[in-house]
Amino acid sequence: MNQMQGLLIAGRYRLAESIGSGGMGRVWRAHDEVLHRTVAVKELTAALYVSDGDRVVLLARTRAEARAAARINHSAVVTVHDVLDHDGRPWIVMELVEGNSLADAVKEQGSIEPREAARIGLWVLRALRAAHSAGVLHRDVKPGNVLLGSDGRVLLTDFGIAQIEGDSTITRTGEVVGSVDYLAPERVRGHDPGPSSDLWALGATLYTAVEGRSPFRRTSPLGTMQAVVEEEAAQPVNAGALGPVISALLRKEPERRPGAEEAEQMLAEAAEGRRPNAAQAYVPTQTSSVRGPGDTGGYGTLGAADRSATGAAAAAPAGPA
Repeated sequence: MNQMQGLLIAGRYRLAESIGSGGMGRVWRAHDEVLHRTVAVKELTAALYVSDGDRVVLLARTRAEARAAARINHSAVVTVHDVLDHDGRPWIVMELVEGNSLADAVKEQGSIEPREAARIGLWVLRALRAAHSAGVLHRDVKPGNVLLGSDGRVLLTDFGIAQIEGDSTITRTGEVVGSVDYLAPERVRGHDPGPSSDLWALGATLYTAVEGRSPFRRTSPLGTMQAVVEEEAAQPVNAGALGPVISALLRKEPERRPGAEEAEQMLAEAAEGRRPNAAQAYVPTQTSSVRGPGDTGGYGTLGAADRSATGAAAAAPAGPA
């Protein structure tokens, strides 16, 4: 038995079992001894290995995650109940979703059937629309942050690096945050993200779902970022009616991607097995997608300044989640 099992956090939440872990921490199933309900408790173990100054920043980010999620009232967004500072590190108490992540499902099944992937994408898009309406950018949409409930629900979680409109207290100049193969081209280039950046990440997530692999992952984080900026994704061969929607969302230029409302309609049609006609208007023609030397779709190559700006991201592995 893990020595943490049975530990009482903040005199209220008793840890039962670990149900997931990542680079920043671990998620526990726990019992709320005040309200007598089962919850998920996210333990930020990274706080154990950083300086006091960075620990303060991490706590600020944890509180920002709770604030971001609290601003969004939608059934497809995981509810955050509480934020705690216990034993020198922050903890987040959340709604427990019985099931697994989209990343786990892809790993177990190899790929997701296109109509089901479109249904999943539709709920994620609805969650993003609610977030954007509340002035929140998620900034880390990826398969590992999409939860598939055993009851059929689809929920978006982990607003740990979300950006709240008008709140720059925890943003570091030149820092790129997020999983590198799900960063939109404009973010890799160091430009400010917008709602369209989250939609691009949704496109990359859906590509991974139907193809079983990330569209831009290469052997190194820097190679992955260069691919995001300079290369077109290979045409998905298993996407069916969802294919043109994915291609539309993965346009390099933010202004050439569909808006959230139109993307939602496209996904709804794809979820019914119908090929969305509107998506074709966003798909590059064969002529425009074939590039000559030096033609990188208006974004250019990843130069020295860009490599400097993305140093923090390059230090992290380009994982599947």
